[in-house]
Amino acid sequence: MWLCATVIAISAGILDWRSRRIPNWLTMSALVAGLAAKIATAGITGGLESIEGTSAALIVLLPVVFLRGLGGGDWKLMGALGAWLGPGQTLMILLVTIFLSGLLALVQIIRAKRFVATIRNVWELLRGFFVFGFQPHPEINLDNPAALTLPFGSAAALATMACFWIGWRGL
Repeated sequence: MWLCATVIAISAGILDWRSRRIPNWLTMSALVAGLAAKIATAGITGGLESIEGTSAALIVLLPVVFLRGLGGGDWKLMGALGAWLGPGQTLMILLVTIFLSGLLALVQIIRAKRFVATIRNVWELLRGFFVFGFQPHPEINLDNPAALTLPFGSAAALATMACFWIGWRGL
């Protein structure tokens, strides 16, 4: 299961790095294949674990997608990985992905010399949540072409490879 999930994550990571998009044909076929593989290897218990893994990733990330801080392809990729790996391993990959994304974002912010602007944007987002509630900011989101973006799918690929390697090595 880990090997298949890693191949899927690497494929999505490469596509996301190149085009900043992860196509539905990859995410949806990976989700269905993961569910089928889990059922084939562990019966109904495996199918339930697959559904739990998908649900865990999708539920955790849904608010970020609604706020336009994460793309739909990234969201569906994490759901597909959940179908292959189940909830515990998926949440572990998600935590490592978030950490790696934060590091990549920090590097990107420093390289673009936008540290002060980023701090202002974070303050504006926090203030906006208290004033306007849970809704996307009109300018600070993925739809703004001037916004710095990073390939979350590529971070997910690195995280999946790292978690697979750590598990394989027994660390």
